[in-house]
Amino acid sequence: MPLLADYAITPDVFDLTSYSNEETGRLHLREIGEVMRTEGLVRNLRSGEWRRLFASNGRPWHRTGKELLRKLATQGRLIGFQPALGTVPADDAGWCAEALATHEALPHTGGIIATEPVKDLYRTETLVARIDRLNSTAWWQNRSPSVRLPRNLTAYQQHLEPILRCANSLQFIDPHLDPTRRQYREFADLLDGIGAPVLEIHRVCYSGSGSSRAILDVDEWESHFRLGLDASLQTANLQAEIFIWDDFHDRYLISNLIGISLPNGFDTTNNPDDVTTWTRLGRDTRDDVQREFDPASRRRTLRGQFTIP
Repeated sequence: MPLLADYAITPDVFDLTSYSNEETGRLHLREIGEVMRTEGLVRNLRSGEWRRLFASNGRPWHRTGKELLRKLATQGRLIGFQPALGTVPADDAGWCAEALATHEALPHTGGIIATEPVKDLYRTETLVARIDRLNSTAWWQNRSPSVRLPRNLTAYQQHLEPILRCANSLQFIDPHLDPTRRQYREFADLLDGIGAPVLEIHRVCYSGSGSSRAILDVDEWESHFRLGLDASLQTANLQAEIFIWDDFHDRYLISNLIGISLPNGFDTTNNPDDVTTWTRLGRDTRDDVQREFDPASRRRTLRGQFTIP
């Protein structure tokens, strides 16, 4: 499972009467809430009609559930998804059917969370799980704070797709990222499908290491990035803000949805046996990395910056 997975949740999960008492509902909702707010996205089915259900007083929505929905919306984790069935669902089972239909259009990387009555109607659907039995559900157990993957473009796209598509801010932090170098020439292909209109790229001012290290001025780096990325950015209708720093070592992808530590950065190789380990950062760590690469923080020396195209 990717480090950021997407889920669907049927409305009954947020209904107070789905639980034996309010406290039981609170515990279950808090369990899924922590996951959704750190490593998840939730499909806002039928272009937002799912979310609008909870503005109605027709059902006694659990207050913990309503607070969770508010936080997910604030954090940009409710992702609109076009209608998959011909009619608006009339009940919880219908919303489960809608969620399953969206799986045909774009497979969930997580699963569908429901309560016992809905799961009973979809007993053979392994994608559907009861909220009170998530810990015995394979796709829930398969969540992990780290992942091992080959160092190739296909694997990067597979694991980064939900982040690149849904994030509204992106920072690619790699001291050696140079789109004109052979090992970074596929980086431009990662830009296809990015949802954020502006992205940031952070690298150091020098090229090479040891006795072969050479410091390039900002104009030279701008020439490199224009040559390597300008056409791809224009095709994708994106802008990139490039930051050139005096020095740093660690490599990250930072977004409003998740932060990832990538020991080898964004370079790729043709060696099928060459793998790397990506690790999801905690929220506080992610925020601290973001502050570290904010020029206003003055924690590092910025040599220059420019925007392309």
